[in-house]
Amino acid sequence: MAAVRPLAHDARGVFRAMQSHAESIIIALDCGTTSVRAIVFEGDRVLASAQREFTQHFPAPGLVEHDADEIWTALLACMKEAITCANLGGRNPAAIGITNQRETIVVWDRATGRPIHRAIVWQDRRTAPVMDALRAAGHEERVREATGLTLDPYFSASKLAWILDHVDGARARAERGELAAGTIDAWVLWNLTKGTVHATDASNASRTMLARIGGPEGAAWDDALCALFRVPRAALPAIVDSAGALGVADASHVGSPIPVTGIAGDQQAALFGQGAHATGDAKCTFGTGCFLLANAGETKPAPPTGLLATVAWRVAGRATFAVEGSVFVGGSAVQWLRDGLQFFARAVEVNALAASVKETAGVVVVPAFAGLGAPHWDASARGAVLGLTRGATRAHIARATLEGVAHEVVDLVEAIRAGGIEIHVLRVDGGAAASDLLMQSCADFADLAIERPQTLETTALGAARLARLGLRAADGSGNTIRLDEAQLNAIPGGLDRRFEPMLDGATRTHLRARWSRAVDTVRFFGSPA
Repeated sequence: MAAVRPLAHDARGVFRAMQSHAESIIIALDCGTTSVRAIVFEGDRVLASAQREFTQHFPAPGLVEHDADEIWTALLACMKEAITCANLGGRNPAAIGITNQRETIVVWDRATGRPIHRAIVWQDRRTAPVMDALRAAGHEERVREATGLTLDPYFSASKLAWILDHVDGARARAERGELAAGTIDAWVLWNLTKGTVHATDASNASRTMLARIGGPEGAAWDDALCALFRVPRAALPAIVDSAGALGVADASHVGSPIPVTGIAGDQQAALFGQGAHATGDAKCTFGTGCFLLANAGETKPAPPTGLLATVAWRVAGRATFAVEGSVFVGGSAVQWLRDGLQFFARAVEVNALAASVKETAGVVVVPAFAGLGAPHWDASARGAVLGLTRGATRAHIARATLEGVAHEVVDLVEAIRAGGIEIHVLRVDGGAAASDLLMQSCADFADLAIERPQTLETTALGAARLARLGLRAADGSGNTIRLDEAQLNAIPGGLDRRFEPMLDGATRTHLRARWSRAVDTVRFFGSPA
């Protein structure tokens, strides 16, 4: 199996030098699904940021791909721009934290560093038949017990196998150790370190369906799972902590070497950034999709029906776990209104349009454009606009789209409650969380208080906070990482607004029942004839 190369003596010196004069300056590299960003933090304060969108490739219905080289090129440009705009007076960031879209898989040539195929994105459904076959063969419970995940093309394993099967000679080359594979964090770390480190953190490894989760280490590659999905161990990265000495970004990138000391998948980073460090703390990120995570402590949880168990992070060799529910379509439903239906020119305009009507006039939008995620896990379901009359307008459809996203999130809340985990308040983040109407709809349908921090970009903040922790243990001295509880548990930027439920019980019951019927309809429509 591939391993992280030990840090050279001079690299450890880089860590010590950086710690001595600029520990508070951290650059977070946020590799999202539609764009990449670099954000320079001083403490929790943003000094500068840069962002670039990258191309979304849709080779056929249900297929989604990214150009991994384009992602890296855009990210490097953002990193340079953000450091320049931060005007650090000759200083460089003390460390880099990486956070990333999860499950998306890249396979590249170790010798050239070039991908052998476009990255296959977490939204991609091409391997649904493979998962159906494994389920029919009776592997569902075995996989769920080992990984905490459900058999679904969402995860990395089947996508990785697909690339090896569809690129000439790839499988044999992977078995010989000539190819490297990994999620986007591993791809970025490889490029930052000029190919000297091939590693992924425990949170990202737990999303591949190739790692058995549990125990203090959180996640470890499993030979039986690799055999089941036909993935050679030789292609996989080493699994490392989410905070620590993870590598050093080559000096050629921004003029001097910068230690990489934090990595986490985007949703786990957001949980960390929200200060959700106690068992039962919960957050929901409203991004391209919607992702609700509840901290489950240091023992691997038995996830409620329809939800997942995952590694939240691993610090100082000890893992924290989480229960998770994922909605595939969140903010991307607004993109559909903007780009597909051309209801408005800018995504933010959805709020005024939706708020221009007081209710949806019976219209229900189920935004299952990539199938239904948790708790339904129906890859064949498709989106629908239901309840149309001649009186329906763009405003009704826009409002119903936002309410549809809210209903999907409330499905997750109800599944967690049904599993015996009580959530008293839900912290939110992500771009779509800026919508008052969407947040109020979540509070109303869930009968739950929603807290929105002033700082919505908690994913990048979580990566920066992890990187700061990593600096404290990265010099090789053997010192134990100590959490700064006051800082790390704080609501990012303080509380912006708390949304209290305002619907009466009868109306809530009626709207939730109507939503359930709509979900049943799209599942029937997407099922084979």
